[in-house]
Amino acid sequence: MHWLFLFIAGLFEISWAVGLKFSHGFSQIIPSILTIAGMVASFYFLALALKNLPLGTAYAIWTGIGTIGTVIFGIVLFKEPVTAIRILCILLIVSGITGLKLITH
Repeated sequence: MHWLFLFIAGLFEISWAVGLKFSHGFSQIIPSILTIAGMVASFYFLALALKNLPLGTAYAIWTGIGTIGTVIFGIVLFKEPVTAIRILCILLIVSGITGLKLITH
């Protein structure tokens, strides 16, 4: 269950990071409220996951999920560039997350 909590925390990490862009520096009320709710939910599920997972592993995976998701949303929603080096870097993050998951019981 703790891995599921970590995954959910990562999804909320993506939601609040993308929400920051839509909030325009917290000047838009609805996106700002949703961003803050995403932050609270992300930290809550991360805290649940940390009951059973090592801190370094959980934090690295949480931020990795957030990083990968925000890059994808940046490309899709905000027309950020898709380059070979960006894809390679994302694949390196995925391999790091996979490695951490495989070595953690």
